[in-house]
Amino acid sequence: MHEALLYGKLPHSVVRCHTCQWHCTINPGKTGVCRMYRNENGILYSLNYALVSSGAADPIEKKPLFHFHPGTQVFSLGSWGCNFHCIDCQNWEISIAEEVVANSQKVSPETAIGIAKRFQCQGIAWTYNEPSMWFEYTLDCAKLAKQENLYTVYVTNGYLSQEALDIIGPYLDAWRVDVKGFSDALYHNLTKITHWRGILEVAQRAKTKWNMHVEVVTNIIPTMNDDDEQLQGIAVWIYKALGEETPWHVTRFHPSYQVANLPATPMVTLEHAYDIGRKAGLKFIYLGNVPGHISETTSCYNCGKPVVERFGYQTRIIGLNDSCCQFCGTNLNFRIRRGG
Repeated sequence: MHEALLYGKLPHSVVRCHTCQWHCTINPGKTGVCRMYRNENGILYSLNYALVSSGAADPIEKKPLFHFHPGTQVFSLGSWGCNFHCIDCQNWEISIAEEVVANSQKVSPETAIGIAKRFQCQGIAWTYNEPSMWFEYTLDCAKLAKQENLYTVYVTNGYLSQEALDIIGPYLDAWRVDVKGFSDALYHNLTKITHWRGILEVAQRAKTKWNMHVEVVTNIIPTMNDDDEQLQGIAVWIYKALGEETPWHVTRFHPSYQVANLPATPMVTLEHAYDIGRKAGLKFIYLGNVPGHISETTSCYNCGKPVVERFGYQTRIIGLNDSCCQFCGTNLNFRIRRGG
């Protein structure tokens, strides 16, 4: 076990965790909502430090990140646990684990960085489960990654505390955040959390205070978050809080876990969400989980010429000069890998 970085001590050996926005009060011998932080005699420990459930070298587009070092490979790592309990979870086998699986592979931060370099990845991402659930490990890895000129990515539900964000902020390059809906009822029914607007505040802070590249994903679930009010709320918030050039990925839901009874998202719903994003003023809206759709390609919003072609995870850069359209010079909000 590894002592947690962010917690406060209360009377009678009780502690309060400050890693995420739950700020769990945890009695001795108990764990918080995520089940990955446990109070042992008044000391809070991370139970999954360096314990890996999944690892792979992925295209960065798989995260999905479309305007962040396109065409590069990223070493992706996941562990166990989550602070959400989403009924549509795609990785529920690892996210709702009651405890760390005994035969988990241990991968030290030094080893993780070494593997990333050996696989010729240009960066490292914490994904598959919620990365803040092994915050101390991701922080240690991120510090080493920056020393080795690797970029760093959180694929997150966005419920990290502002205190934790400000600690890892200097070492984190991209914040790929889910915004699942735009109502109290949706977040309560889908994820079981309250105070969901804290997700929006932290995402905005990641961009404005720490200059992270931010992209937003909304997995559109029929009958749950496919209404105009929620989709417009998300699109307008992105426009106002993050900027018109912030990519919004509206992705196709596939039946799984506790909502296997629902249908996959109709194409007409995804295309309607695209139109909502356009009307809100967003420049880059991408339809996800529908390989071959025209929206996968990035075109310059000024001159209309394609600059990055995509089909699934296959990417071809055809018209970028650093972050700008090489045809007309318009800045298109890309972070581009320099030096190979």
